[in-house]
Amino acid sequence: MSGMFCFQCEQTAGGKGCTKSGVCGKKPEVALKHDELTCALIGLARAAEGKQPGRKADELMMQGLFATVTNVNFDGDRIDELIRLVQEEKEKLGGAEDFDPASLFQGDTDTVSLRSTLLFGLRGMAAYAWHAYVLGKTNDEVTSWFYKGMRAIGEEHSIEEWLGLLMEFGQINLKCMSLLDEANTSAFGHPVPVKVSKTIAKGPFIVITGHDLEDLKQLLEQTADKGINIYTHGEMLPAHGYPELKKYGHLKGHFGTAWQNQQKEFDGIPAPVLFTTNCLMPPRDSYADRVFTTAVVGYPGIQHIKEENGRKDFTPVINKALELGGWKEDKELTGINGGSELMTGFARNAVLGVADKVIDAVKTGAIKHFILVGGCDGARPGRNYYTELVQKAPADTVILTLGCGKYRFNDLNIGEIGGLPRILDMGQCNDAYSAIQVALALADAFKCGVNDLPLTLVLSWYEQKAVSVLLTLLSLGLKNMYLGPTLPAFISPNVLNVLVEKFDIKPSGKPETDLQAILGS
Repeated sequence: MSGMFCFQCEQTAGGKGCTKSGVCGKKPEVALKHDELTCALIGLARAAEGKQPGRKADELMMQGLFATVTNVNFDGDRIDELIRLVQEEKEKLGGAEDFDPASLFQGDTDTVSLRSTLLFGLRGMAAYAWHAYVLGKTNDEVTSWFYKGMRAIGEEHSIEEWLGLLMEFGQINLKCMSLLDEANTSAFGHPVPVKVSKTIAKGPFIVITGHDLEDLKQLLEQTADKGINIYTHGEMLPAHGYPELKKYGHLKGHFGTAWQNQQKEFDGIPAPVLFTTNCLMPPRDSYADRVFTTAVVGYPGIQHIKEENGRKDFTPVINKALELGGWKEDKELTGINGGSELMTGFARNAVLGVADKVIDAVKTGAIKHFILVGGCDGARPGRNYYTELVQKAPADTVILTLGCGKYRFNDLNIGEIGGLPRILDMGQCNDAYSAIQVALALADAFKCGVNDLPLTLVLSWYEQKAVSVLLTLLSLGLKNMYLGPTLPAFISPNVLNVLVEKFDIKPSGKPETDLQAILGS
């Protein structure tokens, strides 16, 4: 393939595919390197068949897939280095032929659709697996499935076989999310509900964004007693609920709104920003000198913090914070709806800890319905749908939320039911695991199936982790889900028809119309 082709994110050009340059900012030459890396990983998976690949190969498999997730790595040199390392490891295993990059997204429409869905799901799961890995947690079944899945992408399958692989993957991703849940809670404790301020105190500060809680922990340790405050951004918000992180007094609050607003909100910011995972947009000149990346994140010309023996030296970030000095006076920031405070920490333990109250509220009619409004945010018009849906939901509904899509409404004050906030932030996108556990517990309490609960999932998607979560939900047999704001470009009409017929997936429409259908009124 001479030019780029990428349709893995929700904002892909024209709703069909980016062919000249990525809407995300990815250059064509980098997109082609991503394809080359993907095909090298297929070769690695082939070489590893019937063997014990080893730790280095496992790391490269996770890192390589993670690096190709949208808004993660724009640095062609870093991708080239990954390709070189993958090829070296492949040869150690006896060698194998790589998949042809020109064949990744060409061929029969339905085959391309199904192959792409599995590939994008694997990329999302790699991010979750890597976060668990840096905390010392692995699962042999999850690790092995990366190799199985990548080999499958380079093979021919019938439609039924592809669908079977996708459902099998969904179950494996559930185990991966469980693994990450175990990694996070064993390292940092179970989240507890907490209010988080959006006021930025005067003086030096650092903004940390992404999903990697271990990076935050190390940054908090290294900035203790240095007069520097730490503020989360994006999907790092749920970190405030973890006991082993919230105990640091200089973890002060939360900066900004959703990830796609960063170019405006970071404009001239008097503080450094550390990107630990994805959601990096091409930095503007007004703040590029104060952006730092770590782990698999990369951008040309941006300073990268490497890991050595499990530790990262954030001295350059700390020195930049002291140099810039922060704002001279406290700065009052708000969410997109004007709220100055956010709540988070309603993970499975917190919710199940008050399960008796929740069950009683359902039995008495105080709670008529649960709506899980979760997933990714993005810049495409139409995402105000999620704000309006929450605003228009009746007072006897509870809104469960996770992922960065919550920034459309998480600063709203829509009241309480029996002392419980009507908006319960369950955490990051991987914390769909918490939502699943709560749903299963409620189904058990009411002695019914999950699909019989007064629960509806309204999902927004942007990138590949959302694909992996959706496949997990489908593999569990969940039905009647709403998906938007647009349907994935990589889902062909025939594949969509299968999903609609088998799982009753619905495209989101108008908030009031969808609410009427959801609530039966």
